[in-house]
Amino acid sequence: MANKLELTWYGKENEPKIEPRLLIENKELSNTENDPQTENMLIHGDNLLALKALENKYAGKVKCIYIDPPYNTGSAFEHYDDNLEHSQWLSLMKPRLELLKNLLCDNGCIFLQIDDEEQAYLKVLCDEVFGRNNFVNMISVNMKNTAGASGGGEDKRLKKNCEYILIYSKNYNYFENFNPIFEYTEMIKVVEDYRKQNKTWHYNSILIDAGKKFYIGSTETGNGSEIKVYVRKNPIIKSIKQTMKEENLTEEEVYYKYSNFIFEAKDAQTSIRDRVINAKTNFKIIDDLVSIEYVPTTGKNKGKIYEQFYKGNKCRLLAWLKDIGEIRNSILYKKDLQGTYWDLTAQINNVTKEGTVIFPNGKKPEELIKRIIYMSTTNPSDLVLDSFLGSGTTAAVAHKMGRKWIGIEMGDHAYTHCKVRLDKVISGEDKGGITKAANWQGGGGYRFYELAPSLINEDAFGEYIINKDYNADMLAAAVALHEGFTYNPSEETFWKQSTGSENSYLFVTTKHVTTAYLQAIADTMQEGEYLIIACKSFDKTAENAFKNIVVKKIPQMLLSRCEFNKDNYNLNIVHPPVYDEVEDDD
Repeated sequence: MANKLELTWYGKENEPKIEPRLLIENKELSNTENDPQTENMLIHGDNLLALKALENKYAGKVKCIYIDPPYNTGSAFEHYDDNLEHSQWLSLMKPRLELLKNLLCDNGCIFLQIDDEEQAYLKVLCDEVFGRNNFVNMISVNMKNTAGASGGGEDKRLKKNCEYILIYSKNYNYFENFNPIFEYTEMIKVVEDYRKQNKTWHYNSILIDAGKKFYIGSTETGNGSEIKVYVRKNPIIKSIKQTMKEENLTEEEVYYKYSNFIFEAKDAQTSIRDRVINAKTNFKIIDDLVSIEYVPTTGKNKGKIYEQFYKGNKCRLLAWLKDIGEIRNSILYKKDLQGTYWDLTAQINNVTKEGTVIFPNGKKPEELIKRIIYMSTTNPSDLVLDSFLGSGTTAAVAHKMGRKWIGIEMGDHAYTHCKVRLDKVISGEDKGGITKAANWQGGGGYRFYELAPSLINEDAFGEYIINKDYNADMLAAAVALHEGFTYNPSEETFWKQSTGSENSYLFVTTKHVTTAYLQAIADTMQEGEYLIIACKSFDKTAENAFKNIVVKKIPQMLLSRCEFNKDNYNLNIVHPPVYDEVEDDD
């Protein structure tokens, strides 16, 4: 018996038994003209049921999940009931998180955006569902002009500026490094801002000519790898001001012309520099500029020959402007690696115009989702999922970035917002958000799905019956989903209707099954094949007639597995949560 910290609340033990529903494509709402083979999915319906519907096919397939659930702030949202009590909110979130975890691939991760009202509770709940060891980071996002972040301070509280994004991996052992995210500022503006603030801008020297290179000798890195040491004869180094005057250039023109050769000399505290200083003494080098070549074992230059320059008696390292800068669209920018604080206030000002749909207090900027998808995915085949799609931002951004996506939205704005927005993305009419940065011209497609009705109904006499809206194909596919089989009818062998693992099959029929009927099937089966037959009725003698054929009756075979006829999982529990230490029987 072991103890573990766990978030507990009234009603936690009442876990829903979710019915696996079919997803039925609404071809009139699908947009496949430009891409008939599209795998993108826009799903309308309760997201708990929709996630369960995806589980059989997509378990372990999703690379990146972003969700922006209702924050439980007590606000009157137009499109969401966001005034849920804590216990109800936690009961809503837990089963959804469990299904989302199951959909993630081993090297995938989930991003959960939340405000400070529920952040602490959600963190502990995610520690329980995903495992505390799979926690990656919490990002603070300055979004002071959007929902859940403005206001505050009207009483005794400080003004709210930030929301938070919790990041969890599916399995930290398989989790890959994030792609680096940078903030870009035009370089000349950075220099001017330093000057206005009376700060010293250190990148003010230019290595016009590195001089002739002469090998002097070698030293070693800490692991014994060779460091070749060279002296540089007759190098030419000038200041930016000197170059402006001599070449009659503006400061900006100098930065563009010599961007790869501008540097600052730094007193870098590194073991390599210490070895260069010792080498310079041992080899009695008096030259002002020396360079080294070695193969780093870590960092961005790992495994390749890397050159560094050192200047003066103290061997100050030449740090290059090009390492903190980048030319994009013919403009030189300073790039700053982003950590766990993101300032998106500039993007918030235009967020209402993005996507050409109005979604008050709920829309997130496309730049935010772009960062998340960029840092966590690499290939067009990577699948992105958002089960609280809202106005469709995640799907729109994933589409523009060339990623596969699945979006789930329970409200009518699946039609009025998500579909409208995505259709404009596909047609190329959407010019806002990240369209220009992604060089998006239009194209692609998606399929629109609705959740099938419940498979089993209760008639006027209290008897459970198969829903009359289900035809034979829907019934076979639905039972296969319940049984964990894949519905894929064989054209050659009628009873190979759905496939499982290790030569196992499922056959669903509305016929009355007799022993003779089973015998006819058994005569066509190969050694090692196994078959389950689900039917409305069968002879008692047929039940155990064959060892490799099991006969089950529907709907009775399914009744104990899940709740039927439940289309909405907005629970109604009204007791406060408690953060407590409980005993674990494992």
